[in-house]
Amino acid sequence: MTQIDLRIFTEPQQGASYDDLLAVAKATEDLGFGAFFRSDHYLRMGDGDGLPGPTDAWTTLAGLARETSRIRLGTLVSSATFRHPGVLAIQVAQVDQMSGGRVELGLGAGWFEEEHKAYGIPFPKEKFGRLEEQLAIVTGLWATEVGKTFSYDGTYYQLTDSPALPKPAQAKVPVLIGGHGAKRTPRLAAQYADEFNIPFASLEDSEKQFGRVREAAEAAGRKPDDLVYSNALVVCVGRDDAEVARRAAVIGRDVAELKANGLAGSPAEVVDKIGRYAAIGASRIYLQVLDLDDLDHLDLISSQVQSQLG
Repeated sequence: MTQIDLRIFTEPQQGASYDDLLAVAKATEDLGFGAFFRSDHYLRMGDGDGLPGPTDAWTTLAGLARETSRIRLGTLVSSATFRHPGVLAIQVAQVDQMSGGRVELGLGAGWFEEEHKAYGIPFPKEKFGRLEEQLAIVTGLWATEVGKTFSYDGTYYQLTDSPALPKPAQAKVPVLIGGHGAKRTPRLAAQYADEFNIPFASLEDSEKQFGRVREAAEAAGRKPDDLVYSNALVVCVGRDDAEVARRAAVIGRDVAELKANGLAGSPAEVVDKIGRYAAIGASRIYLQVLDLDDLDHLDLISSQVQSQLG
C-alpha cells in the first residue's frame, strides 16, 4: 500500500473546551499522526447541550501553534460566511508564523443556517460566489510581493491598495477545498486548491469526485497529480467487537452503520478499508474522532492501524 497520511479531525462544536482540544492535539503529535484539524462551527448539531459551548477555530489553532511543534494544523473547513477575506488572510498568516509554518487553510462556502441565526452572523443567499472571491483575495494577498499592493474589485468584496501584510511563514500555505458538488467545486479546486477533500463519502462517490477534480485540473492546465486527494471518515476502532460496540455507543452510532459509512471495526478491518480508499487515489485520510476524552482510541489507531500504512 502507498503511504497514507493519517490526520486527526475533531468536531469541537459538539462540546469541547480548549483544554480538551489541547489534549487531543498533544496526543496527535506524540502518537505520530500527521496533523490536527478541526471543524469551524459555532453551534452543536443533533441532540445534547453542547457544553461548555463552541470554541473559535483560528483562536484554537493559534493556541495549539504555540503548544505543539511538529503536527500540521488546519480547518476542515472554515466557513467563508464567518470572516471577511482580508481578516482571514491576516489570521491564517499570523497563526502560520506562530506555528513556524505548519498551517493549512480549508475553506468552504458555509451551510449551517441555524448557527448564523444563533450568533447574529449574516447568512447570504449567494454563498458560492463569495467563496470564490474569498479564495481569490486570500491567495492574492499572500502572493503579493512585499512592497507591492493588492487591489480587488469583485461583486461582494472590494480591496483598495492593500499592503497585503502579514505574510505567512510558508512560501505557500496549502489551501484545501472539499465537497460533493459536481461542477463548481472541482473547478474551484483546480484553480485554487493544493488538496481536494471529500467528506463522508463512499468509495464509489469518492472515485467519481476525484475523477471530476482531475479532469478540472487538466482543463485548468494543471497536472492532476499536483493535488493531494483526501477523504474524511468517522473512525471507531476496537481490539474486539465489545470495544467497537462500546465506542460506537458513546458517540451514539450503530456499529453496522459505522462500518458501512466510516472506518470501523478491528484494526485489520480498518486497514483494509483504508487500502480501498488508497486504491482510488486517496493519499490522506482525516479520521473524524467524536469522543475527545478517549485518548486510548488514538493510541490504538496509532499502534495497530497507522503502523501498517507504510
